[in-house]
Amino acid sequence: MKIYNSLTRTKEEFVPNHPDIVKMYTCGPTVYHFAHIGNLRSYIMEDILEKYLRYAGYNVKRVMNITDVGHLTSDADEGEDKMLKGARREHKTVMEIAKFYTDAFFADCEKLNIKRPDVVEPATHCIDDYIRIITKLLDTGYAYQAGGNVYFDTSKLEKYFVFNDFSEEDLAVGVREGVEEDENKRNKNDFVLWFTKSKFEDQALKWDSPWGVGYPGWHIECSAISMRHLGGDLDIHCGGIDNAFPHHTNEIAQSEAYLGHKWCNYWMHVRHLNTAGGKMSKSKGEFLTVSLLEEKGYDPLAYRLFCLQSHYRRNLVFSWENLDNAQGAYNKLIAKIAALDPNQGEIDESVLSALDEKFRAALDNDLNTSLAVTAVYDALKADTSDRTKLAAVARFDTVLGLDLIARADKRREELKKQAAEVKTQAVAFEGCEPDPEIEKLVEERAAAKKAKNFAEADRIRGELTARGYAVIDTANGPVVKRA
Repeated sequence: MKIYNSLTRTKEEFVPNHPDIVKMYTCGPTVYHFAHIGNLRSYIMEDILEKYLRYAGYNVKRVMNITDVGHLTSDADEGEDKMLKGARREHKTVMEIAKFYTDAFFADCEKLNIKRPDVVEPATHCIDDYIRIITKLLDTGYAYQAGGNVYFDTSKLEKYFVFNDFSEEDLAVGVREGVEEDENKRNKNDFVLWFTKSKFEDQALKWDSPWGVGYPGWHIECSAISMRHLGGDLDIHCGGIDNAFPHHTNEIAQSEAYLGHKWCNYWMHVRHLNTAGGKMSKSKGEFLTVSLLEEKGYDPLAYRLFCLQSHYRRNLVFSWENLDNAQGAYNKLIAKIAALDPNQGEIDESVLSALDEKFRAALDNDLNTSLAVTAVYDALKADTSDRTKLAAVARFDTVLGLDLIARADKRREELKKQAAEVKTQAVAFEGCEPDPEIEKLVEERAAAKKAKNFAEADRIRGELTARGYAVIDTANGPVVKRA
């Protein structure tokens, strides 16, 4: 298996640190509002990675944080605290906001078949861990106190910008247009580990510390939560591309300064979901949620398929037309699987193995989900029994998470029920001998039309045409003629 490592900017063979477990960490949500579908693209792809690692035979332990404590707009202590902003907006306490939006996030994940990580840790549970790490960084000279806050000293590092080749001037934190420079910093790239002095004196959540009553900086939480549950080394760290700098850059700086050795081997970053207006963002005030997609009649799993049709390292452009296409493709795929007979033939293990090899080859190549979906279609077109095809689809869907078999089974039962309801309208054969198999197809087409599944009705009409039959709908029921 090869993964593109953002740290080295190359595709590398994946070799875990330990033979018995893969340690995986993914940045969780800041729970001050609903997750938008752009956020959820990252979680879908991380879910695919975890499930494929398990499919490939690895034992995986995945940890994710929940940011339920002050996350400011920038490291310069500039802008409004996101959690406090959410609490004021809805006239609730910060912890009420955190619980509501944490529950909402996992409800969305469930709709999208995103597996809950093995460990989910709220940032507010780990204050002692942050204090322990910051204390050591101060003792070893990697941190300093200034203006009541504790800062990480980036000048002590051999290399700070690890994810790119940009100059320090291009990526300077706290000196961008519209952001006030923090005069307490020794170096413009230093970042806060602990706040005791903030522009937001009414900060809702504060704790005692050796440096005064305050709260942790944003970046320290992921380092501490990872070490608490996964120890001093990581195999894979995932997140959206916008987290690479400064968040992941700062995680590496403080973690390796604390540990004294390399912290994480592989970094996976998922690109943005863009609209016509650019990157989807909550700060713009308008963003799309899973609930909104449902209100408009879309299946959340159609959005999951939409994401899988593109590589995670490419920006994905969202439009309603593109989502319509994904919904149509999803419906047709379910219809194709529902048309298979679960009792037809035996499972051909040699064919199943060959199909599985194609599926693995796609995902072994830096998680190429588009080709993995193609492997499903290849299975449906394979010259083999329906049982073999269904076995392949079921196996692949443990990774893809599209509920293909369950949805197909449900569709098959619906068609049987509908066919029974319309059977009172007898199928008439005109100018040709009655054929029970053709009669069954015509009844299924009538049921599909009644259910407004026109894609399935058109597919059956095409099959009848291919067999040399034409079907004419009349007030007294369908009439079958030779084409």
